[in-house]
Formats: sequence, C-alpha cells, structure tokens
Amino acid sequence: MAAARRELAEHGPPRTPEGAPDFATVSLPGRDGDAVRDLLMQEQAGTVVEIGLAYAGSALAIGEALLRTGARPPRHVVIDPYQYTAYDGVGWELLCGAGLGDIAELVTAPSQRFLARLADEGFSADAAFVDGSHHFHNVFVDLHFLGEIVRPGGIVLLDDVGWPSVGAAVAYFETHLGWRPMPVASADPGPEPADGRPRIGAYRLPDPRPAPDFREFRPFC
Repeated sequence: MAAARRELAEHGPPRTPEGAPDFATVSLPGRDGDAVRDLLMQEQAGTVVEIGLAYAGSALAIGEALLRTGARPPRHVVIDPYQYTAYDGVGWELLCGAGLGDIAELVTAPSQRFLARLADEGFSADAAFVDGSHHFHNVFVDLHFLGEIVRPGGIVLLDDVGWPSVGAAVAYFETHLGWRPMPVASADPGPEPADGRPRIGAYRLPDPRPAPDFREFRPFC
C-alpha cells in the first residue's frame, strides 16, 4: 500500500483522461496523506466514508490506515459521482490495483443524496474524509449528514479547509454543534503550502450529539 502511494506521488496516475482535472491540483499531497493515515490509525478507525475519489491519493492513505489497524472487517465507502465521467475510472482502478477492492465500495451517486440514504438506514462510521464539492451549500449538506452517520466521538476530516466556502461550512458545526478542531500533523511535515492556507482540518464530534435551541442561533463566520 505504501509502495502504491509512493508510485502515485512520484509518477502520477497511469493516465490522465482528456479534460480531467490536473493531478497535482486535486490530489492530496503525500505529507497530508500521511497525516490522514496516522490520524485514522490513532483512532483505530474500522469504517470510513470518503467523499471524492479523483486519482485515489487520499483513498490509498485511508486504505493503508484501515489495513494497518487490523479492523475486522474494515469498510471504506467511497462516494464520487465524477469518477467515470471526469476521471475515466482511474482512481478506482488504482485502488483495486493496490488490493483494496475487497474492503472498498464505490458509489457514483451525488454525496448529498447518498449520505441521506445512509443516515436513513442507520449506517455508522468511525470517521469521514471530505474532499468533494467545494460549494458552500454542498459541503454544508455533506457535513450535516456526516454528523448523523459518524458515531458520537468520531472524527471528520476535510481537505481544502482553508477555502472560504469549506471553512464557512465547518464553522457552523463548530459554533452550534460542538465539533472540536483537532491537531493534524505529519511525521514528515515538509514545506508549508505556498498560498499559506491550511490543507487538512480534523474535527472531533461531541458525545452525545447535542440538540441546540434554534432561538440561540449565533453568527458563525
């Protein structure tokens, strides 16, 4: 698994479909993948929901964590409606080629719809990683349903948390639902992002889940 991640980081995907997003732009850098892996291992996560597969950079890190923790049975639910329309299935091929096809499942429905189904079914996860749509309303809906799916006391990680739309969405859950920021660090931190924005955010969900009073609503961003 680590070898597959190194190969992807050093040489990129085996092919880049015409018109697909640039690998370097959308893929999680190795230092951040290590941080995600280490945090999930620290949490002993056995079931993880991931939004956004693209070229599988983060998915490989999550798969590595699931295998290293030794959870039985590990489960990795990957949601990406653009995997075949924009990426020609490259990310899923890489994930299966790394031996993760038995623990991962790919869902090509929009996350805002599929997460609602999971919540209705009573599905429970230990953690989630969010790197899907960066539109505020979509991130907000994703986080709303993940707040029901991820077990109390579990964690939610987000890529590109420095983007105003993503940061504003998560700020609501910090302010009104008690999500607590967690430190995120890699064993090999490397250089800081050139634009100064933090890349990864991690949040601990409260236990038990709160029931805020709508009359106490406060501005959150």
